[in-house]
Amino acid sequence: MELTDIKTITNVGAGTMGHATALQFALAGYLVRLYDHQQAGLQRGKDAIAHDLATFEQAGLLKEQPAVILERITYTTDMAAACQDTDFVIESIVEDQQVKQQVWQEIEQLVSPETTLATNTSGLSPTALQSVLTHPERFVVAHFWNPAQLMPLVEVVPGKQTSQTTVNLTVALMNKIGKHAVPLKKEALGFVGNRIQLAVLREAFHIVAEGIASPEAVDDIIKYSLGRRWNLVGPIASADLGGLDVFKNISSYLYADLANATGTDPPLEKMVDNGKLGLKSGQGFYDWQGDTGKRIVADRDAALLDQLKHDHNAKKD
Repeated sequence: MELTDIKTITNVGAGTMGHATALQFALAGYLVRLYDHQQAGLQRGKDAIAHDLATFEQAGLLKEQPAVILERITYTTDMAAACQDTDFVIESIVEDQQVKQQVWQEIEQLVSPETTLATNTSGLSPTALQSVLTHPERFVVAHFWNPAQLMPLVEVVPGKQTSQTTVNLTVALMNKIGKHAVPLKKEALGFVGNRIQLAVLREAFHIVAEGIASPEAVDDIIKYSLGRRWNLVGPIASADLGGLDVFKNISSYLYADLANATGTDPPLEKMVDNGKLGLKSGQGFYDWQGDTGKRIVADRDAALLDQLKHDHNAKKD
């Protein structure tokens, strides 16, 4: 199948990620079928799509009227109807390997052999997921980053049996809908983004636990230095720019002092054991009670929306 052959997209799961990916395809002109096993889940997804679409309209990011875009999306609790004559399936359901395998076995029986199959897992092994399929070569990871309607990155991760054709087609499709698709050469636990994120978090938690700095200080140091730099030039290119000899010298004495535990992070485990889960419980390293969490999320999303507008304007130029 070629990119031009893809006309219809099936989204399995209408939650936080699923509704957002469905909207991305509809914005790009594709016919979209959004499936969820519960009507209530579909309604929440429909409401979220309407909210995101209104946000894009207010930001001046729509090329069409919202009603035209919404007409491309159909909602269903019937998996067979969702998968009929579809060209590309993307799944965003619970992060449970067995559940995903069961769903994909069902989907494979409903689609044509040419249909590309993509999971939006944030870390499960594509090799393990595709092991139950008859045609594992057409299965791949397309990992959108949350919030998927605002974050440009999609990690495209092959399993051991994924064909290069599947990888290439998925990368092309993600780029066509306005994302920035980055293919990996092979799978790794956590892919790339989460490996780097967890490496940074391990050291950040260690710094707090050792009394070197407060959570607020750690976050400010990242936001006003590395965060700004890496948003423009990634860490490896930054090392090139700073001089590899300099980083070699720093690594010679600093690596040995960095956190290197391989088990569950003790400060993180203590927080979870005490029911301090962050925003969802109202308390984590920060106090999230009241309107604090809503304000921070709103400010974050507004900033991401501004960057998205910048990206769109850059493409026009």
